[in-house]
Amino acid sequence: MNAPIIDPLQGDFPEVIEEYLENGVMKCIAFNRRGTLLAAGCSDGSCVIWDFETRGIAKELCDKDCSAAITSVCWSKYGHRILVSAADKSLTLWDVRSGEKIKRIILQQTPLQARLHPGSSTPTLCLACPLSSAPMIVDLNKGNTTLLPVVFSDLTNGLAPQSRNKYSEGTSPFSPAAACFNKYGDLVYVGNSKGEILIVDYKSTEIHAIVPISGGAVVKNIVFSRSGQYLLTNSNDRTIRIYENLLPLKDGIGALHDLNKSLSDLEGVEKMKAIGSKCLSLFREFQDSITKMHWKAPCFSGDGEWVIGGSASKGEHKIYIWDRAGHLVKILEGPKEAIIDLAWHPVHPIIVSVSLTGLVYIWAKDYTENWSAFAPDFKELEENEEYVEREDEFDLMPETEKVKESDVNEDDEVDIVTIEKDAFSDSDMSQEELCFLPAIPSPDVPEQQDKCGGSSSKLIDSNHSASPISEEALQNGQVATHASSPLEEIF
Repeated sequence: MNAPIIDPLQGDFPEVIEEYLENGVMKCIAFNRRGTLLAAGCSDGSCVIWDFETRGIAKELCDKDCSAAITSVCWSKYGHRILVSAADKSLTLWDVRSGEKIKRIILQQTPLQARLHPGSSTPTLCLACPLSSAPMIVDLNKGNTTLLPVVFSDLTNGLAPQSRNKYSEGTSPFSPAAACFNKYGDLVYVGNSKGEILIVDYKSTEIHAIVPISGGAVVKNIVFSRSGQYLLTNSNDRTIRIYENLLPLKDGIGALHDLNKSLSDLEGVEKMKAIGSKCLSLFREFQDSITKMHWKAPCFSGDGEWVIGGSASKGEHKIYIWDRAGHLVKILEGPKEAIIDLAWHPVHPIIVSVSLTGLVYIWAKDYTENWSAFAPDFKELEENEEYVEREDEFDLMPETEKVKESDVNEDDEVDIVTIEKDAFSDSDMSQEELCFLPAIPSPDVPEQQDKCGGSSSKLIDSNHSASPISEEALQNGQVATHASSPLEEIF
């Protein structure tokens, strides 16, 4: 839709459910860099890639060695590869274009989340956050794993795994830690169970800085905005916090070394915290002061102007939208199904949510068209009015046009060579990006053999509170059971 005919007073965020996607029981989702393809991990171990423009399935990645539920999916920077983590402790790297498996390795713990290194077009390194182990760097080619520190120790500079540290009475022996790469992948930000953000050089596993979080609650999620300027954390104290990144986007390690030299009079934890105060600055805090609910899968919008978080309450499909200034601008209410995962489209004001029943809901903006934008003298009428035309209104060349001088210089040259700057500031024009997949025709299936588990994309009424899959189950007199995800069991 043309941007000029959209009312500028409307917020640039989704408002209603536009349609839903159905293909088995989907558990997690991820957009590619441009938002043209959507990958969804399913409970049967397969990964479905949807063409988001047509809402059709472009490819299905099925591994005969994996039948466990998928816990996370991640695209490489230019969309040529997908990393899939599963509940059977496996990490699988796929070639998207050919649909072939590049590498599959088995970890000692179930990876709840896995992220490919963002600085490479064909990455083989990934960051995995296991169920009951410290985050680790995994070399998919060699099969090597390197545990990252999750606590700082004056004796070992944080090199000891968390499993060797003692905890106070009444706490679990280990709480899963959240971690993410920064924009270019030279640093890893680790959120631990002590309510701290550790800035780690993953190559040397050295902790460079510590940022304490007020309240000291367990960090459940940690994610950067696409621009790399803001960091989001979700803690057990039911608060989402936004930090401003004070380090340069490139060569963050060099900046940390300079800070380390400038604070040579300090030592130990105090020095790490002093450096941390110059790396991250608390920007905003978001919480529901009335219900005090926990949040599920919070993330930024594509341009970083909005923050969303799903309600972690069972039987509730609510998505809260805040602007970056901290104001709650919208609450989206869907069917009576819990939210498992959320993603904001990288370019458009579209949110995609995954429900407990395995459906993917697409939330879009309810546009109000402003037709007066087509012409500056256009007037919208509430009722018919009598109109008297001008004397020269229907002449081939009106008198007003004859005297009007053109503002366009016909002698100016038109530049058809220069390429406008890409909206993605870190895009490499020499690297071919995979945005679409060729459609593969499938044979027609007779209606009597068509199973209810088949894929479809349907338009539904956004005001309808019931789930489409639950309606079908009631009509058939059946109750569908779905495999639970490890993510649901922990938080």
